[in-house]
Amino acid sequence: MTANDTNSIQDSSFTLIQALCEAAAYPHPTGPIHLIETHISWVLLTGQYAYKIKKPVNFGFLDFSTLEKRQFFCHEEVRLNQRLAAYWYLGVVPITGSPDRPKMAGSGEAIEYAVKMRQFPSAQTLREPAECGQLKSDEIDQITRLIANFHKTVAKTDGQSPYGDGQEIKYWFVENFDGIRPLLEDTHQLQQLETIESWGGDEWANKSPLMQQRKQQGFVRECHGDLHLGNMTLIDGEAVLFDCIEFNPMLRWIDVMSEVAFLMNDLLRFGYEAYAYRFLNRYLQETGDYQGLGLLRYYLVYRALVRAKIALLRADQNRDADAYAQIRSEYGIFANLAERFTQTGRTVLAITHGFSGSGKSTLAGQLAEQIGGLQIRSDIERKRLFGYAAQAPTGSGLGDGVYTQEASQQTYRHLCGLARMALEAGFPVIVDAAFLKQEQRGLFRQLAEDCQIPFFIIDVQASDETLCRRIGQRQHDASEATVAVLQQQRLTAEPLQGEEQDDAITVSTEKGDALEILLTRLGKTSPH
Repeated sequence: MTANDTNSIQDSSFTLIQALCEAAAYPHPTGPIHLIETHISWVLLTGQYAYKIKKPVNFGFLDFSTLEKRQFFCHEEVRLNQRLAAYWYLGVVPITGSPDRPKMAGSGEAIEYAVKMRQFPSAQTLREPAECGQLKSDEIDQITRLIANFHKTVAKTDGQSPYGDGQEIKYWFVENFDGIRPLLEDTHQLQQLETIESWGGDEWANKSPLMQQRKQQGFVRECHGDLHLGNMTLIDGEAVLFDCIEFNPMLRWIDVMSEVAFLMNDLLRFGYEAYAYRFLNRYLQETGDYQGLGLLRYYLVYRALVRAKIALLRADQNRDADAYAQIRSEYGIFANLAERFTQTGRTVLAITHGFSGSGKSTLAGQLAEQIGGLQIRSDIERKRLFGYAAQAPTGSGLGDGVYTQEASQQTYRHLCGLARMALEAGFPVIVDAAFLKQEQRGLFRQLAEDCQIPFFIIDVQASDETLCRRIGQRQHDASEATVAVLQQQRLTAEPLQGEEQDDAITVSTEKGDALEILLTRLGKTSPH
């Protein structure tokens, strides 16, 4: 294709989009028509419906350069997004007529194709409240459940699949540098890019066997592929995820942990440190995929690089000087995030200690979010270990079923294995369990010594009245503790002794300063 051909296509597309901003182009009544433009598409909001048209571009990682390709990828977009938003994605319609007098869903030969969607009641995505500091924790929890359930149900790779090989993962990581470097002139930014690239080569060499193992185990799946806040919205209080990647199967057939890293990056870039780790913790508690933490740092860097590259591509297309400067600034945000995750922060191991109803889980969750750490919950992992969902009743009584002495020993050994995975991945860990036996506590003290990291026992206390009240009020929780369990715990608990007392941080959850005390004693550092 010659330069003249390219210019002709661009001029024709510009004419078409301008004409589609007029109500006469549509077979239905419209309101004021609004145009949204990205680096790869135009979206026309007409009031009742939205129409998405792909730009005739070829960036290497996507190719919409011919009408046939744009038609194919329109159909792929509908197929993929109907997995998460079937009500909103209606189908593919032809655009007929001529660029200056087009007809949406008209008759005759198609000059272009569009994905037809119901227009969201509000054009606002979750990016807008995020930018204003108004994102809410219950929205994060909704999104987490959606993503975790989605990952459990989508198609998985097998050993014969062309997707998810270590070499392919490396290709897409390295491809970012090829796309970014020619668009940079600043010496500091170029040096920063070289540092990240060097780290990426070393990390891939260390982790490629795990990448291959996870493909064999089916953790490479047909994911969303573009999971950031701009592709999420709330409709009647319910979260909706949309705009999956359709243009390249290599970019959506990915390790689920790569998808987790994408959303974490977006939360972090808007300053939602605690929410990023709330999402991570709740996702892991839903799925049990602690093994994936071994690759999370690599994918966090990769995802930040993808967003940095896209910012530069958008800047290169933008002719407005102010917008250009803002988009270039966005590159710096993501480049700094990428560099941040090449560095390992301070790692600690903490275990909780206390009776049922003392508030251990609530406090441990808050602490994990504040320090960029992981909360590993015994109530959830015990059930997972023995084949139960987190909130499913096990039918076990005191000392039987999943609560026998042998089952408890298995559970604590399992928790220790999960904690080791998380620590080796470079994350602080809080193991959330009763830890009423000295043997249980000793197991984790030894783990901290093996890893040569600080060890703390968070001794959580509350009055008898509060313990009983909280147990009685529990709903929708993984814990099966009753007042009878509490009484048994009091009879059999082994109190902290000797050096355990030296490691203990005693807090009362009936006071409002428990979290602040822990952050002070643990020495709060910047999350990873």
